[in-house]
Amino acid sequence: MSNIFSSIKRAYTLFKSVDLAQLDALSKKVDLPKVMASFSALDENQLQGLMKMVEPRKHKELPAIEGDFYHLGDEALKDEDRALQLKVRAFMEKEVQPIVNEYWNRAEFPFELIPKLAELNICGLTYQGYGCPGKSNLMEGILAMEMARVDTSISTFFGVQSGLAMGSIYLLGSEEQKQEWLPGMQQFKIIGAFGLTEPEVGSAAAGGLTTTAKRTGDTWVINGQKKWIGNATFSDVTIIWARDVDDNEVKGFLVRKGTPGISVEKMQDKMALRIVQNGLITLTNCTVHESDRLQNANSFKDTAKVLRMTRAGVAWQAVGCARGAYENALAYTQTRKQFGKPIASFQLVQNHLVEMLSNLTAMQTLCFRLSQLQDQNLLKDEHASLAKVFCSLRTRDVVSKAREVMGGNGILLEYNVARFVADAEAIYSYEGTKEINSLIVGRAITGFSAFV
Repeated sequence: MSNIFSSIKRAYTLFKSVDLAQLDALSKKVDLPKVMASFSALDENQLQGLMKMVEPRKHKELPAIEGDFYHLGDEALKDEDRALQLKVRAFMEKEVQPIVNEYWNRAEFPFELIPKLAELNICGLTYQGYGCPGKSNLMEGILAMEMARVDTSISTFFGVQSGLAMGSIYLLGSEEQKQEWLPGMQQFKIIGAFGLTEPEVGSAAAGGLTTTAKRTGDTWVINGQKKWIGNATFSDVTIIWARDVDDNEVKGFLVRKGTPGISVEKMQDKMALRIVQNGLITLTNCTVHESDRLQNANSFKDTAKVLRMTRAGVAWQAVGCARGAYENALAYTQTRKQFGKPIASFQLVQNHLVEMLSNLTAMQTLCFRLSQLQDQNLLKDEHASLAKVFCSLRTRDVVSKAREVMGGNGILLEYNVARFVADAEAIYSYEGTKEINSLIVGRAITGFSAFV
């Protein structure tokens, strides 16, 4: 009984606070005696429900938006590494986020960011010497995620420079080649590209490259084409992979900018990673000196060492893409109102958000373990391939649900999620398709190779 008296007292206090002018205006709209009679006839539960509706609502403090739901970064990183992660996050949010949609829409590259990226001192993060920081693979993966969380294009540009191009030289180059190229590349004074894929050869690169190299004395003559080559339109050096016509093995060559016989055409009309400048490279009797052949790249097995390393980074990029979509979508649902309240309060929207977070958290934990294996020198092709398969597949699902909870606004660049939806399609395909990576894992677990 005390509860009903309490509700009546609160109602009386509420009505008492209304001035005469407000009462007069209200009486013209409703029958006040009838309202009071109805009010007095309510039971306790009805009174309490009524009071919740008419009393001023207190401001609800919402939880922080956090894509690392299991706090993996907090547990795994030392203080200095955590500080570096936050430094890169601040750079991406302050320098990249405000301009990224504009550049993405125009399919142009923000070259003004390159000197600022150099100041972060994170290029060639895991390499020892040559000005490189010598950090863990886990740290490298987390930074790839931080970049892709804001923009996958910038993360891809960085991955080509730091992973594919520098990695080819670091893993397969001679000491002289490392000394010549790596310090400048680490500071972004030299931009690199990685030319493996061809117009008619993607998944079949291991044994089907049509780009050829013929040795004559101390020089090699290269002929063929390369397609989808990131950074190629402005790179200072491009790693070209070609089939030696004499022994039929794949070899790598450092083709310098301005070398006669190489031309690059920018690829147009992409729907994903529009900031990345992909090039179609044509090599016509392009002559390279033997000293510019990667001295320790003698077969595709050597090329695969680079791909194994960078494929782990692509899995982390997928995590970042999914995280960016999830966090943007969550923020949107907390402020977007329909039927008088935020859509985040609706059951179906919460279900979508939880499914997104579940996928994201599973991806993160998988990639953490993957990087641990890499740091312990236990990483195998099938480990990297499984991560690439799972993460790129789940990213597609996360960005799709992010776009769904945002309704029509999900296809507008200004809300950011549309860019993640498009870029997820590129992640799904590059560094090995789902099918090829699945066959790598399948071979490892069954003992049978299903490759044609």
